[in-house]
Amino acid sequence: MASRHLRSILTTCTALALLSFAGQATAQQTTQEEQGEATLKPITLKGTRVKAGDVENTPTATETTEAQLEKKQVVSIEDLGRSIDPAVNFNRATKSLNIRGLEGNRVTTLVDGIPLSYLSDGARSTAGGADSIDFFSLTSVNVVKGADSSRIGDGALGGALLFRTLEPEDLIGEGKDWGGKVGTGFDSVDDSWYGGAAIAKKIENTSVLFLGTYKKGHERDNKGSVGGFGSDRTKTNPADYDQYNMLFKLRHDVEGGHRFGITAEKFSFDKDIDLKQAQTAAGNYRPEGKHTSGEDNERTRVSLDYEYEAPSADGLIDAAKATLYWQKQERVDSQDSLRFGSLAGPFKRNNEISEAGFGFNGFFDSGFDTGTVNHTFTLGTSIFFSKAEQYSAGVDSCDTVFPTPFACGMLHTNQSDMPDVDSSKVSVYAQDRMTFGDSGFSLTPGIRFDWYDHSPKNTPAYLGNPATPVLPNGSSDSAFSPKILAEYELNKDITLFGQWAMGFRSPTSNEMYLTYGGAGSYLRIGNPDLEPETSNGFEVGARLGDNDFGGSVNLFYNRYKNFIDSRPYSDPEIIAAGYDPADYLLGVSGYQNIARAKIYGVEFSVHKNFESGFNTRAGLAFTRGINMETDRYLNSVAPLKAVLGVGYATDVWGVDALWTGVAGVSDKSTASFKAPGYGLVDLTAWWEPEQVKGLSIRAGIYNVFDHKYWDALNTKDASVTPGSEDYFTEPGRSFKISLTQRF
Repeated sequence: MASRHLRSILTTCTALALLSFAGQATAQQTTQEEQGEATLKPITLKGTRVKAGDVENTPTATETTEAQLEKKQVVSIEDLGRSIDPAVNFNRATKSLNIRGLEGNRVTTLVDGIPLSYLSDGARSTAGGADSIDFFSLTSVNVVKGADSSRIGDGALGGALLFRTLEPEDLIGEGKDWGGKVGTGFDSVDDSWYGGAAIAKKIENTSVLFLGTYKKGHERDNKGSVGGFGSDRTKTNPADYDQYNMLFKLRHDVEGGHRFGITAEKFSFDKDIDLKQAQTAAGNYRPEGKHTSGEDNERTRVSLDYEYEAPSADGLIDAAKATLYWQKQERVDSQDSLRFGSLAGPFKRNNEISEAGFGFNGFFDSGFDTGTVNHTFTLGTSIFFSKAEQYSAGVDSCDTVFPTPFACGMLHTNQSDMPDVDSSKVSVYAQDRMTFGDSGFSLTPGIRFDWYDHSPKNTPAYLGNPATPVLPNGSSDSAFSPKILAEYELNKDITLFGQWAMGFRSPTSNEMYLTYGGAGSYLRIGNPDLEPETSNGFEVGARLGDNDFGGSVNLFYNRYKNFIDSRPYSDPEIIAAGYDPADYLLGVSGYQNIARAKIYGVEFSVHKNFESGFNTRAGLAFTRGINMETDRYLNSVAPLKAVLGVGYATDVWGVDALWTGVAGVSDKSTASFKAPGYGLVDLTAWWEPEQVKGLSIRAGIYNVFDHKYWDALNTKDASVTPGSEDYFTEPGRSFKISLTQRF
């Protein structure tokens, strides 16, 4: 965790940068195309840094540029799903990205090609992964929907979110040797303020980039009106958080199309929450005592980067990328309380889970012809060696020995709930994009081989927990995942495509090796014999038009098997696992391959820019997920969402109105709370004054009519009791303002 001193330094540096650079702005204005962009789901743009082997180079991917992120004031995954792409969702309860009804370890997040792990301890609600990024540092966000087996591999059953951080040339303008940007903004949803500064300098063939951001905020607003303490409270619990991100890049270009680089990045988030709703006059936690929780999220990476673009077309290799990296992710959930009653005294918890390791990923593209067929062959690999660790530290007035049942059934601390796990993941993939003369038809077969190995290691903290576990066996497995993609370009404005792809997800450490509980209470156990999850996905679609008038439509159908989920064990299963059912009065649960499922749906978007300056856009995302064993709807699938927008833009200013409609949760869903449908209206505006080149001011009013509504993903597992419904509502009317100065 970062020290307060470091945060203070970063805040001061950011403030000085804002003051010192604001008067030196000389950057060119945003182009008319960027100002008039109204595309809901833009087709992935093929730039100089997008190669055939890049994950985003597929018709199932969409791209949002830095300019679009700034224009729509997108500073989180939730903003991305609300303002840009209705098929993208974020579950705040599990801190998980959600694409096409899958989340957690079933979707993948990549930062500059480096995968982020979704960390979950499986017992203490410590979880998250995709929220470890600062949007100020990004140059683009690409969304890949559905499994693209040949390039993403393990974990991408639902799709992937691809973050690209700024490169020096993104800040250095044409004909210049330096450039930068500063920005600040305020969001009334959580009364948060952020400040950021980035600067890049080029000296001959070497360029360097420095970036730093700091954000400070409070609890997220809702529509609750009752304050105070206890279960009657419907206002959000008070909270304070700090977030910072630092990024450094060094790039050196060598004659012949080679580029070598070094990247270092540090992200940190720290939040403290006053748990007023859980404090009652006669309960274990009371208003006169202390009852707080904390959340910490850190990610650190260092990488050596290499890129190659052939200076001519007669070489064997046309392009290549490679990254050798070290990365550590750590999440901590804590509690600091004073307990009353029969167990009076301090109650503290510090639940940690982390993963750290070295990895390598890379690929090369090679183009050649066979007769009238043009080939672009891609061969790549991905390797990651890591160690996962989990530990819970605590202070408690309870004894660690259980003299009678339930005397201290919730102690379970100062222990590891799983052994340390050394993991290895290796994959090799290949694909060949074949274009058949001038027919407009292309075919891309691909295949990926994934292998994983998990090796648990004994530690005193694991062996000392009340469940007296033995070291489980290791786990290893592999899979081939093929795909085939067909594309047909009818003309320059219409491209049709169809794809079949298999997907694969290996079991996680906690799913296989979790041991949490104690005699006299309950037990949760892992399963080292779990099979990997697999999928078969079919998709057809079309890309239509251009930036002035166009859109897209996608229809998809996916089948999954060997879904990993936790369920209660029967007595024979408890005995087979090596435990006595009589010792666990509240039962035993564990992970099993229990479900087959199918998910299907349609995604649609259209946009039109008029010469008069007006623009319109519309989009729809419908997904239906069904557990094929129970015939119930999957509660991880977001309800139907539709958007309709209209705007007007000139060279220097513009306004937009966006309506978002979301259907209610079906009665067939297994969600504990079935959120009703709702409709929202957002109004936004931007101004880029001619008098100050490079200055951009954005502002917006969200949920203009102050509508009360619930998010289906955030409440699907919530314990909503009569009278507490307003506690789980989303923010009412709010506003956001931001300023960016480029120079």
